[in-house]
Amino acid sequence: MSFLNQKFAKRLTQLSDELLVQDTSAGMPPAIRQFGLVNWIGLSTLYKREVRRFMKVAVQTVFAPTVTTLLYILIFTVALRGASPSIDGVPYAAFLAPGLVMMGLLNNAFANSSSSLIVAKVQGNAVDFLMPPISAAELTAAFVAGAATRGVAVAAASLLVIAPFTTLAAPHPWAIFYFGLMAAVMFGAAGILAGLWAEKFEHLAAVTGFIITPLTFLSGTFYSIDRLPNWLQTLTHLNPTFHVIDGFRYGFTGHADGDLLFGAAAAFVVSASLVVASFLALKAGYKLKS
Repeated sequence: MSFLNQKFAKRLTQLSDELLVQDTSAGMPPAIRQFGLVNWIGLSTLYKREVRRFMKVAVQTVFAPTVTTLLYILIFTVALRGASPSIDGVPYAAFLAPGLVMMGLLNNAFANSSSSLIVAKVQGNAVDFLMPPISAAELTAAFVAGAATRGVAVAAASLLVIAPFTTLAAPHPWAIFYFGLMAAVMFGAAGILAGLWAEKFEHLAAVTGFIITPLTFLSGTFYSIDRLPNWLQTLTHLNPTFHVIDGFRYGFTGHADGDLLFGAAAAFVVSASLVVASFLALKAGYKLKS
């Protein structure tokens, strides 16, 4: 991990050195290099660093969550074969699988951005992305995109390993793409906020254990919320994780417990709000510059 940080720091140092352009023929003083509206070099460099950071330890960051998903599908479908009734005509394995895939996506998107920031703060190398000419918007985009990439990688791997245990069609691919993207962005941005807030790894573990895990487990991943009492159904509809899981499952099964239009709007609003909050926190240097 330190090797990747050294490579990233070296690349950003080179980028900073290129800022000053000397016009020796005209004898002009150094001029500031103009990047335009977006510093694509800096943004892409940080994004690549985020992807290489988790790919360097892919056994831990991609394959381990995939094994966890496989264990869930084995326990709930193979061990309970015949004891798990269908849900509104959808076999339980087909109902469960999209929820497990989405759970892996959510958890790993959150883990990627949050761990990146807390490690940078603890090791004291946050200056590597604060010093170069990368705006807060570019930082936000790179961290969220890196987190989304890890989440999608885990989701894709999970789909491959659970395929032999259930039959998954995709009658509504737009729902798979849209709700998967919203979930990755939502939890990638949430990870930025958690990583900025946390001052040590114990703080981040508390957020994961007391907020992220309950949100994912109590969102209809393993069951249909139609079986819950009315007051619990109302509470579940206030959980944004429910809407992305429900919409994602609809893409594979055609079954949805909630209103898809409302769920799509809620997912977009929550994702956009978290991205804006992350941008403002990074712009202010919240717990990074003080």
